[in-house]
Amino acid sequence: MNELEKKSFYSFVTLYLVSSFLFVLLSGYWYYSAQKNSLESTIYYKLNHIADKLSGLIINAQMKGKILHLPNEKGFEYSLISANEAAHFKAGYYEKEGYKVLISDAPQEHLNIKYVVVKTDEYFQKLSELKKQVLLVMGISFVFIVIISIILAKLFMKPVHQRMEQIESFIQDVSHELNTPITALKMSASRAIKKAVYDKKILTNISISTKQLESIYKSLTFLNFKQKQQEAETVNLKNILQQTIGYYRELTDAKHIKIQTELEDVNLEIVPSRAELLFSNLISNAIKYSMPDTTITIKLDKNSFTIKDEGVGIEERKLDEIFEMYKRESEIAGGFGIGLSIVKQICDEYHIKITVDSQVGKGTYFSLKKED
Repeated sequence: MNELEKKSFYSFVTLYLVSSFLFVLLSGYWYYSAQKNSLESTIYYKLNHIADKLSGLIINAQMKGKILHLPNEKGFEYSLISANEAAHFKAGYYEKEGYKVLISDAPQEHLNIKYVVVKTDEYFQKLSELKKQVLLVMGISFVFIVIISIILAKLFMKPVHQRMEQIESFIQDVSHELNTPITALKMSASRAIKKAVYDKKILTNISISTKQLESIYKSLTFLNFKQKQQEAETVNLKNILQQTIGYYRELTDAKHIKIQTELEDVNLEIVPSRAELLFSNLISNAIKYSMPDTTITIKLDKNSFTIKDEGVGIEERKLDEIFEMYKRESEIAGGFGIGLSIVKQICDEYHIKITVDSQVGKGTYFSLKKED
């Protein structure tokens, strides 16, 4: 990962962990508080139950004149406070020296017993166990969240990483593509200056290189999402197509490529620059991947537009991805993988169905039809 990807990765993980930690912390605190209150109520109920039980035995013993027998309450301690000792006690529920203490006046001075005092340390023992359990669960949950956050961050960064690689590759390809015509322009201009006379070959090289730069510029301009919206108008596709073919005449002549055409007058409601860019990318693509001394066949009628070359062709497994941004169907020629993506975007914009058929070593056939 590069620095930007690392920064994004760590920012995502940090944000996820902090928010998750706060959630776990609040959930743990809420659960602990709820269980603590429940435990408090349970202990109070037990103490009160034992106090009432002992008071009942005391009252029953006096009423029936029996000897008082008090049971052993496991986990609880109790004592009886006589009326003579009661001055230092007050009925209520207390917490003292690690015990929960209930002082009950339920005996009502039967057998001269003013209060029953019941205490237990069960509350603090269970509360300590509860703390350990909550902390353990929170710890395990947080470890699990850390693992999940790393997995999610990697899944989140995967498409970002792929797109960053595509962009970096795109920039390298653009630099390479721009370097070729710029170098040709510099060399041709230098030769023209030295000769100081008209040279058709030099001017042709300059024209071809200039058009290559212009083609790159138009494609990059289309990808600029801040471009101004243009109004569609009714245009004659035949005229635009003829202009586009003528535009690439010098390049086809340089590669000894023949272009055969069957063109009819077809009107379409479209932004003229879009139609020009659509034809330009398909034709330049066909020229780029065609071998010298081959033929490109272009047909236009009221039902469809087709273009067929006798170039290197495209592998069948790559046909499904040739319209993806930055994807190149072949490494034989240059380019940076945006031409067919632009073609697909324009076709989608104007509801034009595009299909492709290709065989390696035999050529590629594109067909465009307006959907109803």
